[in-house]
Amino acid sequence: MKKILLLLFIATTFFVSGCAISPLTTNSKVQCVISGISEDDVVRAQKEWGEAIVAIGRAYTEKKNYQALAAQVINNLYAYDEGTVLFKPTKAAERQFRLNKTDAISYFVKGNLHEDHGFALQPWSKVRFENAGVDISSHSATAMGNYYFTDAKTGKEVKVEFTFGYIKDDKGKLLINLHHSSLPYTPQH
Repeated sequence: MKKILLLLFIATTFFVSGCAISPLTTNSKVQCVISGISEDDVVRAQKEWGEAIVAIGRAYTEKKNYQALAAQVINNLYAYDEGTVLFKPTKAAERQFRLNKTDAISYFVKGNLHEDHGFALQPWSKVRFENAGVDISSHSATAMGNYYFTDAKTGKEVKVEFTFGYIKDDKGKLLINLHHSSLPYTPQH
């Protein structure tokens, strides 16, 4: 009887908390999937974001409608339609925070803010993420680390620090609700 009660307690605890044991592994550790978000989902969302940045730059270079593509990327990958998005881009000084779609698009492809030079228009040939850590909670995930942008013209890689937050929409897609990035600190001594 005690075994049955213990099993019921464990099952109820996982059910109520939204946590389900998953066979997915990361660094030889069992991964807990909460509310259907896994570390693999975060990695896939990061890959999709990187590919989108490359695609915008390619569209710009090929004289295609890169602005429409950027708007589509913001609509598909960011949670502006779900609620608040906290976006602090790398190269922004006057308007440091981009809390609406229009300002986010401006950052990536130039637009309504004169300080914007079109980050995605560099263009970049590759974006790769190295997560320092991923935290998955009941309804969201946060990843922090470095991402590296490869300049399509020179092949040189630029290292940028990031923190991305994710939520799931009602269709189960991870969307960015927090995006903070900055260039690494360089001491001047």
